[in-house]
Amino acid sequence: MEVPRPAPLPSRGAGRAGRAMSAAADAAPGGPEAPDPAGSPWVSAVGPAPGPGSSALCWAALLACFSLACAYVGSLYVWNSHLPRDHPAVIKRRFTSVLIVSGLSPLFLWLWKELTGIKPGISLLALLGFRLEGIVPATLLPLLLTMVLFLGPLIQLSMDCPWGWLDGLKVMFDPRFWALCMSDMRWLRNQVIAPLTEELVFRACMLPMLIPCTGLGPAIFTCPLFFGVAHFHHVIEQLRFRQGSVASIFLSAAFQFSYTAVFGAYTAFIFIRTGHLIGPVLCHSFCNYIGFPAICAALEHPQRLTVVLFYVLGMVLFLLLLHPMTDPAFFGDIPVCSLSATSSSFSVCS
Repeated sequence: MEVPRPAPLPSRGAGRAGRAMSAAADAAPGGPEAPDPAGSPWVSAVGPAPGPGSSALCWAALLACFSLACAYVGSLYVWNSHLPRDHPAVIKRRFTSVLIVSGLSPLFLWLWKELTGIKPGISLLALLGFRLEGIVPATLLPLLLTMVLFLGPLIQLSMDCPWGWLDGLKVMFDPRFWALCMSDMRWLRNQVIAPLTEELVFRACMLPMLIPCTGLGPAIFTCPLFFGVAHFHHVIEQLRFRQGSVASIFLSAAFQFSYTAVFGAYTAFIFIRTGHLIGPVLCHSFCNYIGFPAICAALEHPQRLTVVLFYVLGMVLFLLLLHPMTDPAFFGDIPVCSLSATSSSFSVCS
């Protein structure tokens, strides 16, 4: 192989001329030569685009997220029905409308990219969390981490369940059990449709629009606000069917907003750390199945000390394992991390 020869050193005159040309270029209205945009995710489409973190970019992101949230919630009420939300006919109709809106939701992200001129050089599917790299750990680790958090409720359920472990495993692997679940409209809504569509709309589509404006860290806490407010629509039906006093209904809505906002921040963290949609969907489905921890029942349990101990142990282990079990090294290159324009927030992706 031929060894390249070193270039000759410039003379003093050439050095002074080069420095003068460089200074002239810096002083020119256009400034020094811009770096090649090929190595940067910020590639303008046509003409100048709003810079990262600019007010125009932030308003565009907030407007797009608000429109997407309104479209999702509005799709639940396009049907004129006097039946409660848990009626199978209502659930089937809402399946249709919410699946249509969720299927069209990536168009909001695509349109936002076109209007803002942000071209990250990554496919739309990858930004949405649909990719094969690291799919196995992205499927298992977030779900196991969530189960660790709910260690107390899981132990509490196992103590109160009349079945043994072997009986539970037999039921789990029985095809008739899953056929029964798939025929239950409420089960399909809570365990399949709601987790899939809500994570797609409120995490996979919104986070890539918010991150260039806020950065990675603030986006984790901004995105769940849309998710929490979207759950206020339950107040309409509860007031309509008089499912409690006005004060109790709004108190329940405030609690649900707080709970869903915290949960939304957790799944947003999972989405950013893994770059996959499958993890947040499975965690969402699991939490819908378990529900909010029955803390009062735990304090009144016959084996209260044991149950409370597992509640505390689960929270401690969760905090210790949160970063190691979501280490981006398990999942390859994280697409949404390239959208952040601020270096201080890259700790979320490392």
